[in-house]
Amino acid sequence: MLIKNAIICDIYGERKSDIQIDNGKIIAIGNQLQDTNVIDAKGAYVLPLLVDLNIQLQDTILNAKNIQKVSKEALLGGVGHVVLNANTTPFIDNEIVLEFAQNGLKDIKGAKIDLTLNTLKEDFTLSDIAILLKKGVLAPFMSTIAKNDIAIKIAEYVQMYKVTLFCKAEDNSLISSGVMLDGNVSTHLGLAGIPDLSEVLHVSRMIEIARHFKIKILFKSIASPRSISLITQAKKDGVAVSCEVSIHHLLKSDEACENFNTTAKLNPPLACEKDRLLLQDALKNNEIDCLTTLHQPSSLIHKEVAFFDADYGCEALCDALPLYYTKLVKSGLISMTELVKLTTQNPASNIGKVHGSLNVGDNADILLFNPHATRVINNKQSLYDKEKLYGEVIVF
Repeated sequence: MLIKNAIICDIYGERKSDIQIDNGKIIAIGNQLQDTNVIDAKGAYVLPLLVDLNIQLQDTILNAKNIQKVSKEALLGGVGHVVLNANTTPFIDNEIVLEFAQNGLKDIKGAKIDLTLNTLKEDFTLSDIAILLKKGVLAPFMSTIAKNDIAIKIAEYVQMYKVTLFCKAEDNSLISSGVMLDGNVSTHLGLAGIPDLSEVLHVSRMIEIARHFKIKILFKSIASPRSISLITQAKKDGVAVSCEVSIHHLLKSDEACENFNTTAKLNPPLACEKDRLLLQDALKNNEIDCLTTLHQPSSLIHKEVAFFDADYGCEALCDALPLYYTKLVKSGLISMTELVKLTTQNPASNIGKVHGSLNVGDNADILLFNPHATRVINNKQSLYDKEKLYGEVIVF
């Protein structure tokens, strides 16, 4: 297959060229190439398929139907590799549940799906970490509700198996009663708030654990600019930590919760407007390592209720690349090349993969993206319902 008149964009930049593919590999890049199967890109982008490390299943329910659904939705948004959030029902914390989940991965038709294990059982004791890693789980996940002795044991497993620890920084005593960020909006709405210290305190704690054990930690869905400052300084000190931020926390503030809008009830909660702008500054300053759609789909019966009782989350996976492009690239916040790094190379490196380049000999895990096509989102479960997006994804 030959794709002509394309703008090839990868982690190294953009160039106008033709690209030829055979047996799943890029075999030639240049001009005046010949092939019997020719696609005219007409100036559209050829990009690496995206990687998203923080995708949740419908209502968190772990079954084959929900796995298949996520796999198909991911490709619609240009995401070719999904790592499932460890917040599943049931938790993947033993061999029986893992085998059940792995059976659900068979014969999926869309994006590749990988699993994370929950290092904590529901009673906060350690799960079968070593066994699950040996049996194919990609990465361990830990919430910082774990006490210090348990967190240290988890760090020792991570050190032993040389994997990245996915870490959600949160304080159990602070998140248990709150439903959104503690601030002016929560006070106005009369809703219990969660202070951003819930995250910041435990980012600091886990940085020191990473420093001591010399392990790699990816902080999941960071929402506080102060957390990013701590992580940035730790990187300068040589600590192997990185941070992931969702598109929603860059674009929406806690003001989206006005009128008790349950679609804006996210985990972690949306930041205040001042901090949202600081998160954008961090993005422009290359202090954010990975982007995620933080896809957390919930059935309407769990969202069309009182704000306090509503499930967390919104939908974004099937709109991923057009959403990133419209809100981050077309708006001028970052370049297309920077977007590719944030959504391919950097997340892939956290799971031990190399991805993001489009050179001869590379796997042809690619998509075609027409930035000129437009559509309006029609999804009440999206924070961007009725908004106009630019870009159409074509996956081969």
